[in-house]
Amino acid sequence: MFRCLCLISLGLTACGPPAAAPILLFAGSGTSPGDVEAIESILRENRIAYARANSWQLNGMTESQIKAYRLLIVPGGNFVQIGDGLTPGAAANIRTAVQGGVNYLGICAGAFFGGNSPYNGLNLTAGVRFPFYSAEDRGIRKMAVAIADAGAGTLDLYWEDGPQLTGWGAAVAKYPDGAPAIVQGTSGNGWVVLSGIHPEAPASWRLGLTFHTPVSASQAYAARLIQSALNRTPLPHY
Repeated sequence: MFRCLCLISLGLTACGPPAAAPILLFAGSGTSPGDVEAIESILRENRIAYARANSWQLNGMTESQIKAYRLLIVPGGNFVQIGDGLTPGAAANIRTAVQGGVNYLGICAGAFFGGNSPYNGLNLTAGVRFPFYSAEDRGIRKMAVAIADAGAGTLDLYWEDGPQLTGWGAAVAKYPDGAPAIVQGTSGNGWVVLSGIHPEAPASWRLGLTFHTPVSASQAYAARLIQSALNRTPLPHY
């Protein structure tokens, strides 16, 4: 039996069947509550209906129940905990659902999880496993990073312990060293967008850092990524 998820549509909360919203937002073990909230804010602002699922709920969903959605979003957080909080069966159901046509947007930890992570990852990337962006090797854990987008020029966006995405898909945006920061591609019949950075980041995350791109422009860019993933719309790429 499907465990009722919380549907949030245009600011109203109700319980409904899985097909009631186009997006399933994962908010389970390992996800950052602040990032879940940041993504929810953008979805509400753009009047996109969505449902939330925690780890227990997603573990209980069948492949067909996942396929009732058009898009699964997995936000930032700790990709080890995200993977370990889901059963191998749940990961297999998600993978099969995506390859059967459900779209996937992974942000930071969600991008690691979407790759061939050893921590129960989805492996939507044909065996490609992503490393951390090179700033991690220099002891940097968060920063404003100048991202070169193939269609939008250069944007200063928030990065925190995110991956670089070499080896899979088409690069939509690049880090200053040329490594892919955002990629897009297909996994079976599913459209997949992976982001190593956080364009959805609110102003509170920027304290102590210097950005030349305003929060409004960054969050508009995040909405663009969500729309691309939801509607299977390819973005300009390198």
